[in-house]
Amino acid sequence: MKPKRSFRMKLQLFWEMYWMAIAVVLVLLASIIWPVIILLGLDSYQRTYLIALLSLTPLQSIIYGGLFVAMLWWLHYGGGSFGKVNKNRVRGEQVSIKWTDVIGMEEAKQEAWEVVELLRDHVKVTRIGGKVLRGVLLVGPPGCGKTYLAKAIATESGLPFLAMSGSEFTEIFVGVGPSRVRQLFKRAQVYAKIHGGCIIFIDELDAVGSSRATDLGFGAQSEHNNTVNELLVQMDGLESLRYNIVVIGATNADETVLDQALLRPGRLDRKIHVDLPGLQDREKLLSFYLGKVKTDTEVDVPRLARRAVGHSPADIENLVKEGALIAARNKRTSVTYKDLSEALERIDLGFKIHQKLVPEERKRVAYHEAGHLITTYLLHPTDDVFKASIISRRGGTHGVVWPVPREELKLNHRDRMLATIKTMLAGYVAEKIKFNSTSDGVGSDFNNAMMIVRRMVWNYGMGSNGFVGNYDALTERWAFRRGGSGDYISEKVKEQLNDEMHRILKECMHDVDALLRREDALLERFTAELLKKDELEYDEIESIFAQYGKQRTVPLPPPASSAA
Repeated sequence: MKPKRSFRMKLQLFWEMYWMAIAVVLVLLASIIWPVIILLGLDSYQRTYLIALLSLTPLQSIIYGGLFVAMLWWLHYGGGSFGKVNKNRVRGEQVSIKWTDVIGMEEAKQEAWEVVELLRDHVKVTRIGGKVLRGVLLVGPPGCGKTYLAKAIATESGLPFLAMSGSEFTEIFVGVGPSRVRQLFKRAQVYAKIHGGCIIFIDELDAVGSSRATDLGFGAQSEHNNTVNELLVQMDGLESLRYNIVVIGATNADETVLDQALLRPGRLDRKIHVDLPGLQDREKLLSFYLGKVKTDTEVDVPRLARRAVGHSPADIENLVKEGALIAARNKRTSVTYKDLSEALERIDLGFKIHQKLVPEERKRVAYHEAGHLITTYLLHPTDDVFKASIISRRGGTHGVVWPVPREELKLNHRDRMLATIKTMLAGYVAEKIKFNSTSDGVGSDFNNAMMIVRRMVWNYGMGSNGFVGNYDALTERWAFRRGGSGDYISEKVKEQLNDEMHRILKECMHDVDALLRREDALLERFTAELLKKDELEYDEIESIFAQYGKQRTVPLPPPASSAA
């Protein structure tokens, strides 16, 4: 049974529900009645003039309002200068990056080829009840060929190709990001209807697809969230399911920075890691790029590939171009191994600076670098010395010893880290032995050695005092970041950890001191050679050690992997 309400209660409820409409009606009535009252108080001439003038106001308001709405729609939805996506379709065959042109990423190519086959014959997948591929995420360091691989996928599949950068979705105007996402997918749908599919490539995906968060002020985060939301809707919406549209995203950042909704199945289904090339891939890359320039027949490609550990395909292409420039500058008709070696040194070590040092300083630098050289050669288990120099380089260094790992290494074990610390302390020890004092040239060596020994003791449990664990996770700076409060390590434990660091440094320095005193003849020989020639190459270094009957702590790699 409905409760009985009084007239007053009904009136109150009516007011609560429709007070806004009542207020609007009253304002409109007042806006009409008040001008009429004013006009009635004027004489006939003034009244006629004002009525004629005001009669045009509604028409002007309608015209101005229509223009404003049309302009707003054009900017955000009609392809205006802010919301417009200035991307034209590129046919897959016009990209002209064939599968054989993709070098230096064999594992990534194998995974990407499955994507190509799915794009070519997605009907076969749907026939057996499978889902058509929706997206691919390419992850890896910069310069490793993610964009190149995406173009090769477009070429082999023969589908239209639309490419955008993640930063192109970001503007200062509200709504532009989502509008550009809609425009991009709308255009892709048109091409998919005509050609049976379309590929959308978004480079630097982390710029537009990073994780959504609460607005931190000024609406910037909200606008980013709206753009991510629109991208999610377009990738997985009911409308786009009718088309064979595949999104390929590339990022240099860790995939964890991306919004988790992007990474779920049904959006970016496949993840392909495009990593730095290995030794064999570097040899193929060098042969490919050297084939584009006039190269001396005696260029030792395997040896050059060994020296280029940790270099991306873009670095290797730049190496060959830099070598060609050096050859042209030296008026040579072809690129020689010396040109390529100098180019690699420029990229890794910096440009040479012809800076004059007084004889005493030059001698000190020579002893410093000779100490590094001998210690690396005789004590380091994984590194070779490819060059030693006492020529100043851009960046403030007056000399350098260039060690390169003999093989691809993904982990650092304790012996290797200790050997690296010893090689860094060797310059300091050599100066101490020969001059009974040291210079500020040991600053960067000490910085690097201290960072390594700290990680050994504080992070990796590599000390001998029984402390095991990552103690950085309990310090105040890390506890604050993770929502904790305060420092969870006592001062006593900190002191013991720092004592262990000091002990390791002292033991390493003691071992290096014993080695250099024992090999004083070698130290003097290498110092004299550096003072005489300024630089020593790999073969010269090997020859001097052979004269003194010295060899490494570990054997050389097989000849097939190195011509050195």
